[in-house]
Amino acid sequence: MALSPLNQRRWRNFRANRRAYWSLWIFAVLFGLSLLAEVIANDRPILVSYRGQLFVPVYRFYPEKAFGGDLQTEAIYRDPAVQCLIRTGGIPDCWDDPAGVEAEAASGSFNGEPVHAGWMIWPPIPYSFQTVNNVGAAPSPPDRDHWLGTDDTARDVTARLIYGFRISILFTLIVTTFTALIGIAAGAVQGYFGGAVDLVFQRLLEIWGNMPGLYIIIIFAAILGRSFTLLVVVSVVLGWPALVGVVRAEFLRARNFEYVRAARALGVRDGTIMFRHVLPNAMVATLTMLPFMVTGGISGLAALDYLGYGLPSSYPSLGELANQGKTNLQAPWLGLTAFFTFAFMLALLVFIFEGVRDAFDPRKTFA
Repeated sequence: MALSPLNQRRWRNFRANRRAYWSLWIFAVLFGLSLLAEVIANDRPILVSYRGQLFVPVYRFYPEKAFGGDLQTEAIYRDPAVQCLIRTGGIPDCWDDPAGVEAEAASGSFNGEPVHAGWMIWPPIPYSFQTVNNVGAAPSPPDRDHWLGTDDTARDVTARLIYGFRISILFTLIVTTFTALIGIAAGAVQGYFGGAVDLVFQRLLEIWGNMPGLYIIIIFAAILGRSFTLLVVVSVVLGWPALVGVVRAEFLRARNFEYVRAARALGVRDGTIMFRHVLPNAMVATLTMLPFMVTGGISGLAALDYLGYGLPSSYPSLGELANQGKTNLQAPWLGLTAFFTFAFMLALLVFIFEGVRDAFDPRKTFA
């Protein structure tokens, strides 16, 4: 679908801002990789070949019995015995001596019987965000197996960073999208119609703006338990007034412009005038606020996780990683990882939205 001349000009303006353009590419690559976190960092193989059949453990549940074991529970692929079963085609002796069985089966036979050799393809990081690798004292410093070390419960920091980055971005995008839609709609109605509508909305916003957000989140978390959905809903309910003032001011300024009065005289519906004619002119001021909303969403989630009132403890969290850095000062890699991740992520988002804001500014022209 071809872009309109106006959108083409906006895209040229955005590309002219090299900092914003390259920040968008870097962020897109990082976010795209985080969406594939299951095939990058996981304690389950990407692909398993067993007796000529292919299995995809990263996306599907397979019981241990599917690989020659005895249990109907999910196979523990890091268990040497399970790995032996897969590589040797289900030889029962794997439970007694996995290394010895594999060594003998390497010749192609075991006790005179042919071996159905299998194989596994592991992710680059063979740990999930909740995999506990008890190989020594925790937290442990970075090494060949754990690129950024482990935390105080022996979980791989790199894996938790990838999954935590994805959750932070998804949470922020969802919250920002819904708060922006509600805030823009409320500000547009308030500014366009004015009068009693504006007066009632202003009183409502005064009440809403004085609600103690942190206490509300704590109360709901205590009653309903911590969950991703609850946190999104509460954040949207408390955050939608952020854009109302900016949008309201733009609509109050533009509602008496000549093109608006002409559209009214021609019988154009109010909704069409508001969102097709007035809103595009208010987008520059609106987009100016979006970087603060996005960075505020990420920082707010991290702060709640840091205090223990954010996502459930089973979720990977950058805020929880920062808290571990504060608790374990003898393990500086924890705090430094959280700090540089936040700094880099927030900088990229700010640069991107600055470029979007300038692209929508009619006073900016492509050079």
